[in-house]
Amino acid sequence: MIKEVREFLNLKPGDIAIDCTVGTGGHSLNILKQIMPGGKLIGIDQDEEILEIAKEKLEKYRKNCNLIYENFRNIDSILINLNINQVDAIFYDLGVSSFQLDKPERGFSFMREGPLDMRMDTNTKITAFDLVNNLSKEEISKILSKYGEERYAWRIASLIIKRRKNKNISTTKELADIAKSAMPSRRKRLKINPATRTFLAFRIAVNNELESLKMSLNKAVGFLKDKSRICVISFHSLEDRIVKNKFKEFEEKKILKILTKKPMTPKQDEIEDNPRSRSAKLRAAMKVN
Repeated sequence: MIKEVREFLNLKPGDIAIDCTVGTGGHSLNILKQIMPGGKLIGIDQDEEILEIAKEKLEKYRKNCNLIYENFRNIDSILINLNINQVDAIFYDLGVSSFQLDKPERGFSFMREGPLDMRMDTNTKITAFDLVNNLSKEEISKILSKYGEERYAWRIASLIIKRRKNKNISTTKELADIAKSAMPSRRKRLKINPATRTFLAFRIAVNNELESLKMSLNKAVGFLKDKSRICVISFHSLEDRIVKNKFKEFEEKKILKILTKKPMTPKQDEIEDNPRSRSAKLRAAMKVN
């Protein structure tokens, strides 16, 4: 949704912009092209490996680009350390990158067998393996229900406990098979993979994603100049709900004006080019105070 992001951020040469989720640098590159000459991009990502890829892609703009290995929940301390008090735009793309999904050793995808990791920041300690093999049935069921909105959370949790009595559940394939086997036959026939919600739930729990998003949004709006923009692309209902409610809260306080009464979604040609974009929802708002 690069075109939509460009329109909503409304950037111009000389602006200061923040990309809170740099990834491989695709959106950052487009932002830099709009704010040059004289602009500055602060790019944040908690995945140290992927940040190195972004550095190569953005090498041409290295003098106008600060790429920082950090969690966007700490956006306030990042900007304070850079002596930046106000910015012209803030952008979030909350999706897991293709780079992360396509690397089996990162453990994000049930389509490829790998270790149960799922950490965005590989320097943190807790992995999906730790949660799957150490939490109680009640705790696992709560994660699946709260973060995956999984109807069969208790069934899956019960089967996880049963399987791990014999040996640890160590791979993405093992967890995916458990999720699938816990489903009634009618669920298995649906287009969505039976393991989708289970993997989403554990990934969110491992990375504390929803709490980090809330914290970051609360801090970010304080750095926006008057008439500047904030834009967020989310990929599942829990993220979108947080963004929607936060924007509404700030609008009621006369801090933001919502620019997207309903979220923007990708056009069909973009979905055909990139099927992973099909669940994307974009919301944007403007600072008014």
